Amino acid sequence: MQSAVSGAVAATRALDGLVRNDRGRLIAALIARLGSFQLAEDALQDALVSAVSHWGRNGVPHAPEGWLLQAAYRKAIDRIRKNKSEIRKSVDLRPLVPHEAADEPDDIPDERLRLIFTCCHPALEPKSRVALTLRTIGGLSTTEIARAFLDAEPTMGQRLSRAKAKIAAARIAYAVPGPEEWAERLQSVLAVIYLIFTAGYAAGPGQGRDLAEEAVFLCRMLDRLRPDDPEIEGCLALVLITHARCRARIDGDGVTVPLAEQDRTRWNRALIDEGLGLIDVAMRRRAPGPYQIKAAIAACHVQGETSDWAQIVLLYDSLLRLEPTAVIRLNRAVALFEAGWPEPAMRALDGLAGELADYQPYHAARAELFSRSGDADRAARAYATAIALAASPSDAAFLQQRAERLKV
Repeated sequence: MQSAVSGAVAATRALDGLVRNDRGRLIAALIARLGSFQLAEDALQDALVSAVSHWGRNGVPHAPEGWLLQAAYRKAIDRIRKNKSEIRKSVDLRPLVPHEAADEPDDIPDERLRLIFTCCHPALEPKSRVALTLRTIGGLSTTEIARAFLDAEPTMGQRLSRAKAKIAAARIAYAVPGPEEWAERLQSVLAVIYLIFTAGYAAGPGQGRDLAEEAVFLCRMLDRLRPDDPEIEGCLALVLITHARCRARIDGDGVTVPLAEQDRTRWNRALIDEGLGLIDVAMRRRAPGPYQIKAAIAACHVQGETSDWAQIVLLYDSLLRLEPTAVIRLNRAVALFEAGWPEPAMRALDGLAGELADYQPYHAARAELFSRSGDADRAARAYATAIALAASPSDAAFLQQRAERLKV
C-alpha cells in the first residue's frame, strides 16, 4: 500500500513539472501533427490522466515527455475513430496510424515558434490572441485566464473556442511567417506578450497565476527559439527591467508607490543588469525598433539615482515616429513636464482630451501636473475622474492619497 501511494505521489510530481515546463512543447508537437487545437488539447489531457495510473504502478518512464506524446497520439486516434463526423472532417487519420505503435521518442520536435505565431495571427482579435497564447503556450486554465481579465469563465471559454474555430475555418497556416511578413507579424507576437505582462504587473502579486511571470517566461522562450533578433531582445529587456521593480511598487498598506518614490534597494538588480545587457546587445545590431526604444526608456529610469527625463523625451520622439499613438504622446507629455517644459507638456495633454477620455492614466497625469502647477481645482476634478477609472484598489488608494493632499 505504501509503495502504491509513493508511486502515485512520484507520478503526480513528475506530471506537475512536465505540465509547467513542457506542456507548450507537447501541445505544439501535437497540433503540428493533428492540425487541430481542440483535438490536441483533448488528447494530451487524456494522456495525462492515463499517466497518473500507469506511472503510479510502473514508475516514471525514462523519457516521460515522449511517453506523453505517444500516448496522446494514441488517444487522438481513438477519438477520431469514435467520432466519425466532426473530427474526421478536419483530421486525416492515415498519417497518424504509423505513430500508433511507434516507440516513445526521446526527442520531441520544438514547434512552439510556429504555435505562438498561429495564436498571435492578426486575423484574431487582440484579446483572443492573448487568451489563446496563455492557454496553449502558457498552460493556464480557462478559469485562470477569465479571472485575470475579469471575464466570466463561460465567456472566456467561448472566446477560446471561437479563436480555435476561426483558425480552422480560415485555414490560418501553422507556420512561421516568411521574411516578407516577419517584422509585421513579430510585432503582433510581442504585443501579445507585453499585454500579458502589463495585465499581470497592474494586478500585482497574490492574484493567482502571475501573468507578469508568464510573460517573462514566454519572452525568454521566444528569445531561445529565435535568437539574435533585436526586437525580441528589446522586449525581453523591457519586461525584465520593469518586472525588477515589482516588489517596490506596492507599499505595506497596499497602495501604489510611483517610480520616483520607490525604495530602490528593493529592486531586483540581477534582472535590471540582465535587461541592460540585452539592450546593449540589441542596439549593436543597428536595427532599431519600438521595443528596443521602450527598453531604453525603461533603462533611463533605473541607471542613475533619478530618471534621465531629457533623454527620455528624445527617446519618445524616436518612438513616436514608429508608433504615433495617443498613449505614446501622453507619455511624452509627462516626460516633457518632468524635464522642465511645463507649457508644451500641458498643451500636449489638452490635445489628447478626446482620444483618451476613458483612459485612467491620462486623467492621473493631468491631475498630477495640475497639482504641481498650483491649480488645485482642476487637479481635484482630474483626480476624481482618475479614481473612478482606476483598474486596481492599489491605484485607487494612491490617487485618493494624492487628492487628499490638495486639501492640506
